[in-house]
Amino acid sequence: MITENKNLFNVQQLQTDLSRLVGTESANQVGELLDYYQKCHAASAILGTRLENLDEEYQTQHWHNPIHHLESRIKSPKSLINKMRKKQLAPTIKSVQEQIFDIAGLRVVTNYPDDVFTIEEELDKQTDLEIIRRKDYIHHPKASGYRSLHLVLLVPVYQTSGSVRLPVEIQLRTMGMDMWASLEHKLRYKTRTPEDKIDQYVTTLQTYAADIAQIETNLQNISQDLNQYTD
Repeated sequence: MITENKNLFNVQQLQTDLSRLVGTESANQVGELLDYYQKCHAASAILGTRLENLDEEYQTQHWHNPIHHLESRIKSPKSLINKMRKKQLAPTIKSVQEQIFDIAGLRVVTNYPDDVFTIEEELDKQTDLEIIRRKDYIHHPKASGYRSLHLVLLVPVYQTSGSVRLPVEIQLRTMGMDMWASLEHKLRYKTRTPEDKIDQYVTTLQTYAADIAQIETNLQNISQDLNQYTD
């Protein structure tokens, strides 16, 4: 069973936020951005359905659910503008389409480490999907200890005007690493913790990240051994 927690796609609110950021006089630009957001949201929904179907098939055929749960999100207009400024991109719809690949995002939380790469392999087999970016922070963790697999896929969206392929970013990680990443994010961005205490916890979290990875691998090995005795 996948429990999905997704932020609501509110067209009216999105249009208001975009207008505030680019100016109400830029009506054409707001309209184009709104249209692009809608298509990216549709691509995310399509990919989410593919993942649900994949999980159900594995439950039926292999008696195992690789996905514990998934979450979806749409990047806020404020985050989009901040990212474009950071990347020094021109504030145009063309820049968004060619340089920003995470308007729509999915976080897929798996039960075990191997499930991450099982999902990647199965998605790669789907001929109408294309993986255009890949960052493997599981085999190559960040210095902080962060472990996750980041993919950007082009997903076909079929509309009355024809079909287009839109990017969707997926972050795949285990339950343990998802809990770790949430705590690390809180430490760095969501509190007013003194710098000396942040340094202390950063070191502790680096150690815990390795511990979590080892524990999850050990649990996975037990699960795989038990599978041979499953009726």
